[in-house]
Amino acid sequence: MDVKDQKNHLRQTGGLLFSRAEPKHKQEIVRLLKEDGEVVAMTGDGVNDAPALKLADIGVAMGISGTEVAKEASDLVLADDNFSTIVAAVGEGRSIYNNMKAFIRYMISSNIGEVASIFLTAALGIPEGMIPVQLLWVNLVTDGPPATALGFNPPDKDIMKKPPRRSDDSLITAWILFRYMVIGLYVGVATVGVFIIWYTHNSFMGIDLSQDGHSLVSYSQLAHWGQCSSWEGFKVSPFTAGYQTFSFDSNPCDYFQQGKIKASTLSLSVLVAIEMFNSLNALSEDGSLVTMPPWVNPWLLLAMAVSFGLHFVILYVPFLAQVFGIVPLSLNEWLLVLAVSLPVILIDEVLKFVGRCTSGYRYSPRTPSAKQKEE
Repeated sequence: MDVKDQKNHLRQTGGLLFSRAEPKHKQEIVRLLKEDGEVVAMTGDGVNDAPALKLADIGVAMGISGTEVAKEASDLVLADDNFSTIVAAVGEGRSIYNNMKAFIRYMISSNIGEVASIFLTAALGIPEGMIPVQLLWVNLVTDGPPATALGFNPPDKDIMKKPPRRSDDSLITAWILFRYMVIGLYVGVATVGVFIIWYTHNSFMGIDLSQDGHSLVSYSQLAHWGQCSSWEGFKVSPFTAGYQTFSFDSNPCDYFQQGKIKASTLSLSVLVAIEMFNSLNALSEDGSLVTMPPWVNPWLLLAMAVSFGLHFVILYVPFLAQVFGIVPLSLNEWLLVLAVSLPVILIDEVLKFVGRCTSGYRYSPRTPSAKQKEE
């Protein structure tokens, strides 16, 4: 057969069997597959296998029955001569790669959310929801334990049922980037939204927020808070936050500066909680939490507990609360935080479902390039 017919023959699905192949035939098969864009693995044990082992992308020699020449020419040596070990090694490699993607997926989506919250705050003209020290706390302390724990994710149950990745596949596909943007946008909207809710609503989803006695303002007033000094008759009532009472009799406009401490605390708490729940989304790229529940990675649950514990410490230790510019939250306010944060799981579950339904398109078999078709 000529070269064109040989490549078309090798492109058949279902596997091919070659018998009585000479060393040059093995080299030729490896070379044709590589020219067709495939990642080629070759196993062998004899001296005559050495050239093909050397030419292949991954040469695997037998450790017990293999010759020294074959071992020197190969990339890997199979110590027990058991081919099932190769399957286990491939599964472990895929798991490591998936865990690396989980770490990246979690960190990028969380950071996009923080950027989105800052951008939305500036675009809407409302007071800053979080100060720099709070953002540093989230990035350096709160995010660290869950991100590290994602490296201990177990393999997906269907990890060996998925087709191999293409050698030219990017680490972040267009679909994954779209998911980053959706989750990040929700993080930003939730963080800024809870800030606005505290200023403009007495209750939200049936949760009473009026217990601290804070005054309500309209969204228009919040968005134009810089013009407060020109508002006639603007007054606000004192409100309690933990062990403190905030009064603005001398200057009501301070309600949008010193008075935002409760709203800022809610924004920070939502950001922390939503990123903890988002770490659960990173357990699997497309697998639902129903099939891969949180307890499959106990290290992640421990990391979430540590992060939440650290957040509680800075909230309820007066000295640290003063340093970070926050105040303790009541039970109803924690219910608000959970109500705003939990939907991030539902959103990503929907995106994962779409990902599973379209995986056949995204992992479609390799099609020959235009150059290859001309051969």
